[in-house]
Amino acid sequence: MTMQGPTRRSVLLATGAAAFTVGCGEYGDNNDSGSDTVEATAGTELARTSDIPVGGGKIFKDEKVVVTQPEKGEFKAFTNICTHQQCPVASVSDGTINCNCHGSKFSIKDGSVAHPPATQPLAEKKIKVDGDSIQLA
Repeated sequence: MTMQGPTRRSVLLATGAAAFTVGCGEYGDNNDSGSDTVEATAGTELARTSDIPVGGGKIFKDEKVVVTQPEKGEFKAFTNICTHQQCPVASVSDGTINCNCHGSKFSIKDGSVAHPPATQPLAEKKIKVDGDSIQLA
């Protein structure tokens, strides 16, 4: 009985599958438990009230939060991760928090979906305004 080694095709398939697995593993799961960024803790100052435009907002990528000011003196905060496919949101304009990945938009007032494909609102984050300082609560 003659023993035949692996065919060129099976070696290429195995190598491609291994490379694909390694490439996919680079991004990890949605929990980011192994990432270098650490979510900010309570008491962390995010901004001054004057940094957040009325009718708009500002994204704090490292803290994973978006702070908005729907009405003068009213501040809201939401996670910066789109509920559609967990892309970070990219901008705040025209009364919405916008995800460039697939076009989802969320209300700056309450994080509700203003434009699909997202079907779930952005999760609210607790903040407190102390004088002119906006902090995570």
